[in-house]
Amino acid sequence: MTSATTVKTEYEAIIGLETHCQLSTNTKIFSSSSTAFGADPNTNIDPVCMGLPGVLPVLNEKVLEYAVKAGLALNCQIAKYSKFDRKQYFYPDLPKNYQISQYDLPIAEHGWLEIELLDADGNPKRKRIGITRLHMEEDAGKLVHAGSDRISGSTYSLVDYNRAGVPLVEIVSEPDIRSGQEAAEYAQELRRVLRYLGVSDGNMQEGSLRCDVNISVRPVGQEKFGTKVEIKNMNSFSAIQKAIEHEIERQIAAIEAGERIIQETRLWEEGSQRTISMRTKEGSSDYRYFPEPDLAPIEVTDAQLHQWQSELPELPAQKRHRYETELGLSAYDTRVLTEDVVVSEYFEAAIASGASPKAAANWITQDIAAYLNKQKLTITEIGLTPANLADVITRIETGKISNAQAKQKLPELLTGLSPEKAFAGQELITDPSVLEPIVEEVIAANPKELEKYRNGNINLKGFFVGQVLKKTNKRADPKLTNELVEKKLNG
Repeated sequence: MTSATTVKTEYEAIIGLETHCQLSTNTKIFSSSSTAFGADPNTNIDPVCMGLPGVLPVLNEKVLEYAVKAGLALNCQIAKYSKFDRKQYFYPDLPKNYQISQYDLPIAEHGWLEIELLDADGNPKRKRIGITRLHMEEDAGKLVHAGSDRISGSTYSLVDYNRAGVPLVEIVSEPDIRSGQEAAEYAQELRRVLRYLGVSDGNMQEGSLRCDVNISVRPVGQEKFGTKVEIKNMNSFSAIQKAIEHEIERQIAAIEAGERIIQETRLWEEGSQRTISMRTKEGSSDYRYFPEPDLAPIEVTDAQLHQWQSELPELPAQKRHRYETELGLSAYDTRVLTEDVVVSEYFEAAIASGASPKAAANWITQDIAAYLNKQKLTITEIGLTPANLADVITRIETGKISNAQAKQKLPELLTGLSPEKAFAGQELITDPSVLEPIVEEVIAANPKELEKYRNGNINLKGFFVGQVLKKTNKRADPKLTNELVEKKLNG
């Protein structure tokens, strides 16, 4: 008699991200009001962004430039001809009752972004995530619900229109992402690219970067997608990863229990670490788009495209490849060094001043990074210039000072003390004829330790080396000291 074996179904997640990025222009997309964050409510407003009768929008040229540059950096095809559309929906934070966006003719389409994940051994695993489209649009205002963070349970709501009309690009990925980790890395890499370009600060706490996740699961091997669920309200990369991982487990458990997954919008609840239902979404919304009659179509000339392409910087992925292949750095080091453009600029300036790449990488990613984290500073706010870091590294590599001496003086160097002053009178003693008498004196002064060493306690060699370093105020060359101590102890 044979018993049937139950084969457990394997599932895979199909994930796509819709990312809204605020562009770092001084003024709004269609008017001259400031985009500065943190102003008093309803002070950065004007008749255009408030949708008052008789006013006309005028496109901020910088918005077009930034959107095209973002599209080029994401390997998109830039539309020579595109237009704005009115997206109709009614909500208290949208003064006009419609949003000016782009529908069927966006400024950029068909691109990709390379992400990089490190395996357990620190080896990079790279993957391209397709970009469906990138389009320009205006932001809505902000509702503040009193007594609750949502309409449900609140006693009244206040509206701040400062964000209304702030320029955004919405970047929609292909459903190429398969895990929470990939999604978080995609969002982080997108943020790096935009920050390198200087088109957005990517500050999630201030709402400059907002991600909505579309996620479904299906049995491995099945071509048809499962029912899509949207997750909102994620304000960090870790929240994106955790929300996706939770939602994958929730959907698989529901399917295994014979429950139907419904198309809905869910929120990530940080406190309980779970997604909760916000509203059902059985069909796609009909926003009744039509071409914006108050704005002329957009034409990007070949001259503009060539100019903006020539202004693109070296991007994070390009830097990572170059640091690995040309400088011989590890995948981990390259990721840390390219995380922020100012850190990579500091690193390259140190190399240009004569520092060896590996030594500069070690100092920046370890000791300097630890100091920055502790003091909550950026690398542009420290007193140790790239040239002075290169000076310190050169002194170590030429044997003028030890690594320990440099680490001891690092706090003073970081506040602006020059290497010349920091190491004045502290050059290493590298002359054997000077060190030998000191070694002999230390050994002679510690007969009990010498006897224990010669009776087999070889770990006491470190004791004698330490005594020599102490006697010379750590100026004895550690390598030479070790050699001389071992020679004398075994003589």
